[in-house]
Amino acid sequence: MTEKAWTTEQLKSFAKADDFQVSPFYDDGKTYGTPTWIWSVVTDERLFIRAWNGQNSRWYNSAIKQKAGRIFLDGSNHEVIFKKLNDDKVNALVDQGYEEKYQGSAYLPPMIAKGPRSSTVEVIPK
Repeated sequence: MTEKAWTTEQLKSFAKADDFQVSPFYDDGKTYGTPTWIWSVVTDERLFIRAWNGQNSRWYNSAIKQKAGRIFLDGSNHEVIFKKLNDDKVNALVDQGYEEKYQGSAYLPPMIAKGPRSSTVEVIPK
């Protein structure tokens, strides 16, 4: 099965958007979780998110377990697949994306620290 990809236009809009809400499925695999506001970045022509509380985050654990759900970004809902990132090189690019998009924020240093960095997830259209 070939994974779908975001369009170039979507990625350009997503890179600027700051309204990301993640809603992985609950254990029943059908009911969306409560939307959680988080930061997102586009890098390497892909969309990524991280959990502030790292791998202890509730939404992160649901996303990894269920592997699917819904996001709200750039004013629209999107059905998605969640895929844990296990690539240090790409994770370094995600760090750079956070540094560029959220520069000057007091919340930036914690988001590029070990805990959140270990919870990087790629968001793929379903």
